Amino acid sequence: MEPADMMAAVVTGLKQRTGRDLPDWLEAVSAAGLDPLDQQGVRAWLREQGVPQNSQWAIADAAAREAGWVPPDVQDATDSLYSGPKAALRPLHDAIFEMTHALGEDIQAQSRATYIPFVRRTQFLALAPGPRGTLRVGLRFRADVPDDDRLSPAKGFAQATHWVHVEADALDEDLLTLEPLIATAYDQNG
Repeated sequence: MEPADMMAAVVTGLKQRTGRDLPDWLEAVSAAGLDPLDQQGVRAWLREQGVPQNSQWAIADAAAREAGWVPPDVQDATDSLYSGPKAALRPLHDAIFEMTHALGEDIQAQSRATYIPFVRRTQFLALAPGPRGTLRVGLRFRADVPDDDRLSPAKGFAQATHWVHVEADALDEDLLTLEPLIATAYDQNG
């Protein structure tokens, strides 16, 4: 299911889950004096009102869009992630991006504020600047985890079950060794 389809399904069921439909919630956000562009603040307020999490996201997104917010596209989000001191990681990101898209035409890269997820039926890979000048490669394994010493259990990163941190000076040959891990995650999330 595409993100837009999921959002539409959440909006359709708002009245049943919360007692209010989307226009009512948008009016309530406005009446509460909240900045609709502060989606985190809107979600926090909605949480205080007892609104379920997915509904919070849908309402906050709709309020921000109504106020003129346009979500960044993948290119803009990637440019933002790898600006300034993190620019040295961009070639690694781009190489893994290309390697991943070579696995199949059913892959969609999406934009997030802090990472770039790659999705088939579900998310299987996420890329982001990592700690100490590394590139974080988050992988979602649903079955057998490959036996690779570089894999560590992920801790709260982008639906990943495991991650690898790639040094900024990694060579192309180093990146190619990630392909079997990415392919396994791709196969398990299709």
